Amino acid sequence: MGVSNNNPYASFGATLARDEEQNLWSTPHDVTHTEADDDRVLYNMIVVRNQLDKDSEEWQKLNYDIYTLRQARKEVRSRWKHILEDLGFQKEADSLLSVTKLSIISDSQNMGKARDILLKLSEETNIFPTSWELSERYLFVVDRLIALDAADEFFKMASMVYPKRPSGERVDESQKALQCTSVVMP
Repeated sequence: MGVSNNNPYASFGATLARDEEQNLWSTPHDVTHTEADDDRVLYNMIVVRNQLDKDSEEWQKLNYDIYTLRQARKEVRSRWKHILEDLGFQKEADSLLSVTKLSIISDSQNMGKARDILLKLSEETNIFPTSWELSERYLFVVDRLIALDAADEFFKMASMVYPKRPSGERVDESQKALQCTSVVMP
């Protein structure tokens, strides 16, 4: 005998159990997730996919889109971590990038500056993919960098390591490695 769908509390425990799988950030077991607009987009894609037959073309397309979005998020996080580590935050990089529902802006006066820096990073560097919508998560990270007086250095490093290029022009891995080396070397 199944649980009635009319009971709004019937799936409560199951919902809690699925929180890990529903992945509202970049990996299924990411405990640092925050629920922002981009998280809701991913969540909605997962909900729709899970209602489809796994053998259907729609399921496969949504599954691919979910995977692609997660990979893009991982790549962006990796870029940020790389720059943080190059700035000397090797031990702190993961905690600086960790944003949860409990995260707060350290100083509300920094909010405008954090937004400006994030927008500047988006417009003047390739730290985010071309089609990337700015994530609230990185606003918290930039706020932390401002509090550490490292935001301007982060932007300079991002500009050198991930310079904006005319669309279509790509940097191969050997050029990226050279750029990284030249940034680290005096």
